[in-house]
Amino acid sequence: MSQTLGTWVDGAVATAVPADDRGLQYGDGLSETILLRGAAPRFFEAHLARLARGCSRLGIDFTAWEALRAEITRIASQAPPLAILKIIVTRGSGPRRGYAPLGTLEPRRVLMLFAAPATPAVADGVRLRVASLRLADNPALAGIKHLNRLENVLAAGEPGHADHFESLLLDARDQVVCGTMSNVFAVRGGGLITPRMDRCGVEGVLRSMVLREAPGLGVPVEQGSLTLDELLAADEVFITNVRIGVVRARSVGQHHFPMKDIVPRLAAHIETLDA
Repeated sequence: MSQTLGTWVDGAVATAVPADDRGLQYGDGLSETILLRGAAPRFFEAHLARLARGCSRLGIDFTAWEALRAEITRIASQAPPLAILKIIVTRGSGPRRGYAPLGTLEPRRVLMLFAAPATPAVADGVRLRVASLRLADNPALAGIKHLNRLENVLAAGEPGHADHFESLLLDARDQVVCGTMSNVFAVRGGGLITPRMDRCGVEGVLRSMVLREAPGLGVPVEQGSLTLDELLAADEVFITNVRIGVVRARSVGQHHFPMKDIVPRLAAHIETLDA
């Protein structure tokens, strides 16, 4: 578990939010996890853009963007060479209990700095499994990183998860969606396919970087449907998130994938990016 190096609530050092905060009460908010590398937040603008899209989707009237930017920059400048910064924006504390966000609400921001966990050994690929839990469709929330991550919590608590690097999540139609903390790509015929995030799942920031950069490397990318059988028939499989980068899958369950060249080439390119 990563060591907490500091916590700030609305710009002040703190370790708690009020008990009536709607993020705590209802999961009414969003989060971002930013890798700090060399005292700089990696993919800074992409993270803030995704946070802004999430606020718009949820109708959270967050306006403290300049304060948030300044806080992130200040914390990053004082952080270790490699660290993790988690940002949480909630709708704030409501004047009355109940689901409806009534009255004047002041969104709350929470920043938490963590020591980066030890780098996992991924050069030879990682072992994945398929979770028993199935993700529910909810197009209203699909793509955004909202605070209700109970499906991920339950999948990560399944027997067998701890023996693997990651668990893949399918939806109710048995289509591959993502991992508990990652997005997934299949390589086939020299191109990439990754599941659409229009029904469930989170559009990861590193996923967006792969979508942006792969065509420039001569690797076409498609967003579409992907069954488990299609995934297992792929030439290569890899997962992504901002902390681990692009990581090749050595196996999914009992099925093993050969080592080929597209994933290492893409991983090396993505590693050079900061924006």
